[in-house]
Amino acid sequence: MSNAQQDASAELGERGSTRIGLSKEALKQAYVDNLFFLLGRYPEMASTHDYYMAAAYTVRDRLLARWLKTARTYKNASARTVCYFSAEYLLGPHLENNLVNLGIYQSAREAGEELGLDFDQIRDAEAEPGLGTGGLGRLAACYMDSLATLQIPSIGYGIRYEFGIFEQGIANGWQVEESDTWLHDGNPWEIARPKLRFSVGFGGRTESYRDEHGELRVRWVPDLVVVGKAYDTPVLGYGCANANLLRLWTSEAPRSFDFQSFNTGDYYGAVNTKIQAETISKVLYPNDEPEAGKELRLKQQYFFVSCSLQDMIRLQLATAGSLHEFHRKFVAQLNDTHPAIAVAELMRLLVDRHYLAWDEAWDITRNTFAYTNHTLLPEALETWPAELLQRLLPRHMEIIYEVNRRFLDEMRVRYLGDVERIARLSIIDERGGRRVRMANLATIGSFAVNGVAAMHSELVKSTVLKDFYELWPEKFFNVTNGVTPRRFIVVSNPHLARLITEACGDDQWVRDLECLSSLEPLADDAGFQARWREVKTTAKRDLARCLLEHTGTEVDPESMFDVQAKRMHEYKRQHLNVLHIISLYQRLKQDPGLDIAPRTFIFGGKAAPGYFMAKLIIKLINSVGEVINTDPQINGRLRVVFMPNFNVKNSQLLYPAADLSEQISMAGKEASGTGNMKFSMNGALTIGTLDGANVEIRAEVGEENFFLFGLSADEVGQLQARGYRPMEHYTRNDELRSVIDLIDSGLFAHGDKDLFRPLTDNLKHHDPFMVLADYQSYLDCQQEVGRTYGDPGRWDRMSILNVARMGKFSSDRSVRDYCRDIWKVDPLPVKPED
Repeated sequence: MSNAQQDASAELGERGSTRIGLSKEALKQAYVDNLFFLLGRYPEMASTHDYYMAAAYTVRDRLLARWLKTARTYKNASARTVCYFSAEYLLGPHLENNLVNLGIYQSAREAGEELGLDFDQIRDAEAEPGLGTGGLGRLAACYMDSLATLQIPSIGYGIRYEFGIFEQGIANGWQVEESDTWLHDGNPWEIARPKLRFSVGFGGRTESYRDEHGELRVRWVPDLVVVGKAYDTPVLGYGCANANLLRLWTSEAPRSFDFQSFNTGDYYGAVNTKIQAETISKVLYPNDEPEAGKELRLKQQYFFVSCSLQDMIRLQLATAGSLHEFHRKFVAQLNDTHPAIAVAELMRLLVDRHYLAWDEAWDITRNTFAYTNHTLLPEALETWPAELLQRLLPRHMEIIYEVNRRFLDEMRVRYLGDVERIARLSIIDERGGRRVRMANLATIGSFAVNGVAAMHSELVKSTVLKDFYELWPEKFFNVTNGVTPRRFIVVSNPHLARLITEACGDDQWVRDLECLSSLEPLADDAGFQARWREVKTTAKRDLARCLLEHTGTEVDPESMFDVQAKRMHEYKRQHLNVLHIISLYQRLKQDPGLDIAPRTFIFGGKAAPGYFMAKLIIKLINSVGEVINTDPQINGRLRVVFMPNFNVKNSQLLYPAADLSEQISMAGKEASGTGNMKFSMNGALTIGTLDGANVEIRAEVGEENFFLFGLSADEVGQLQARGYRPMEHYTRNDELRSVIDLIDSGLFAHGDKDLFRPLTDNLKHHDPFMVLADYQSYLDCQQEVGRTYGDPGRWDRMSILNVARMGKFSSDRSVRDYCRDIWKVDPLPVKPED
C-alpha cells in the first residue's frame, strides 16, 4: 500500500465513526451532514421528503461499507453464487427494514427525536417500489433477505420498471388504475452503474458462416439493438455483515438522439429509437391482451435475462478466464417461466459468441439452471406463438428447434411408438398454431425442478409436468415457500415482536424462527393471553384509523377482523366470502336478535386491468358494503370495507390486525400462498381449504387450531369427472338460492338487476372454481369460527399456538432447503468491521 493510500485509510478511519458509525451521535451527525451536503438544505428549509432522503442516505452509507466488503470477500473466495432470476421484486419500503437489519432501529428513532424530527412521518414519506404484482415478487424479496441473512453469495437479477404495479383507487365501487410513479422523487437506495451496459438485440435475421478454423457458425444480425444499464441495490442480512446485490436493468437506446435525422427534418425519427428502447423497461407487465402487449412482455423477459447472463459471463471471465466451469461458479434459479428464455440465450452466448461446441454448451446450460414452478393453472403456464418468437428472436427460435429435435430423438427411442407422449414432451405445441411451451423449455434445460408446497409439488408431478417426472424423477423437489420474519413481524408488528422477545428471553427467534416454540407453554397462561390480546387490539386500532382515513368507513376494533387480502382472482374465491356476508346479513334481517359475534370484513387486492370478472367482484364487495354499512337495523354488527391499493406498506397494517385469515381458494389451485403464513405469524387463525401451503400450516399448528372446510383436491377431481352441475346446488340449497337471488334483485346495485348478472350466471351455470359446491361447508365452518371467537380464552390460546408453531414457514428455512437440495451452496460469512 502506498503512503497516499495509507494516509487515506487513516483519514477514513478517523471519519468512519461519523460516516458509517452506528452510535446515536454518529447517526445524528451523519444525518445533518447529508441534509446539508447531499440535499443542500438547512433544517428550517427542508421538506418531509428532504428529511426522508437524508435519513435514507445516512442508512445507505452504513450498508455500503458492508456491501463493498462482502463483494471483496466473495470475489477473493471465488464463491459459488446463486443468481435469482425474477421478473418481479416486490421489495416494500427500505428504510425500516434496513434499520432493523443493521440493529439500529431504536438508536435511529432516538436520534431523530433528539433532532426534533417526527420519525413516523419520515418513515411514511418513502415511496414503495411497485416492482411486482403479488406473491411471486414478494417471495423473491423474502428470498433476497434470507440469502443475505444466511450469508449465501447471491445476486438478484430483474427489471427496473419505471412504472410499477398500478396504484389502485376506488371510484363508485369500481377499481380504477393510476400510474405508479415510484421513481418520481428519486430512489436513494440504488446506485447507477452507467458503465455496466450490455447490448440486447431484437428481430432481424441469422447468417451462417465459417470461422477461421472452418467451423460452421451462426451470426445473428438484429434490426433493433437496445442497451441494458445496471442499477444496484444492496440487500443487507440480519445480524451479520453480509450485504448481497440486487441488480436491476433499465433499457436505453445506444444513442438517445439521431442528430442526422433531426437535421434532415425527421424530428420523430430523431428520437424514435430512444422511445422504442425505453419502452421495454417502462411498465411492469403491460396488458398482454393486444398483440403489442404480448410482444412487449416477451421483450421484457428476454431483455433482463440477456443482460443478466452477459453480466454473469463477464464476472466468470474476469475471475476464471474461461467459461468451461461456468456452471460450477453459478447456479441460476428461474422464478417461474418468465425467465425461461434464458435457456436459449445462454446457449446462444456460449455457442455463437464464445464459440463453445454445442454439446459442451448444452452440458453447461442444463447444469446452470434450476426452475421453480409456481402454478397449476393452464393459462398461467406461459406459451408463446412460434411466429412471435421467430420474428423477435430468430436465433433463439433456431436454438429451441435444435434442442427440441435432439431431445425428441432421444424420447422416440425411449418411448417407442408413444406418439401422444412425445407430443406432450415437445417444447413445441403443434395443436392449432405452433406455440413454444416455456415450462417444457425450462424443465428440459434445468437440472432441478421444484414446486412451492408439498401438495403443489405432488400435483406438479401428477399433472402439468407428469411426463417429465416419469422421465426424470430425480430432478423433482419440493421447497415450501416461506416469508421473512424481519419484514413481517419485526417491522410490521413491533409490539408483538417485543412481547415475543420478552417471552423467549432473547431475540434469537428473529434469525431462527423455530425458537418461537418457546411460546407454547404460555398458551394457557391467562396473564400472557391478556397481553397477547392487548397487542392485537392495538394493531386493530391502528388499522381502524387507517381505514377511516382512506375509505371513510368507521369500524369497531372490538369486532372480529375477518380479512381476505390477496390478488383478486376467481380461483381465490373472494365471491364465496361475499356470499357468506350476504347470508349473515339476511339472517340478521330475518332475526334481529340473532346472537352472532360482531364482524368487520376487510378485503384488499388488485385485479388485473383486463380481468372483468375480478373487477366485478370488487364492485360487488363495495356495493354490499354500501348497503350493509348504512342499514340502521344492522347497527354496526356487520361492516364491510375494501382497503384500496393493497401493497407491502398497507399489508404491514393488515397482517398484525387480522383475527381471521381467509385462505379459501378451491383445493388444487393455489400453488402455496404466502399471505397465509404472514397472517398466521401475526396471530390470525385460518379458515381455509386443503390447498397450497394451508395443508402444511394445518399440520404444523394442529388440526384443532385451523378452521377447515370444503372439498379436497381429490374430491374436486372426482366431482369434475362425474360432471359438476352448480345449478343443482343453487336449486337444492334454499339459503344459497336466496343469497344469489338477492344479488340479482338489484338490492346492491340501486335497482339494476343486470349489473352483477355476469357473475351470478357464471356461478349458476359454470362455476369453474366450485364456489357453490363449497358454500354450505364454508357457512358451517364460519359458524364454528363465530362460536370460538365468543370464547376469548380459547381463541387467544389458538392464536398463540399458531405463532409458536410457525417456525417452518420462515424464508430462511426455504433458502436452506434450496442450498442443501438444489443449489449446493455453502455460507460465506463476511467478517464484521471493528
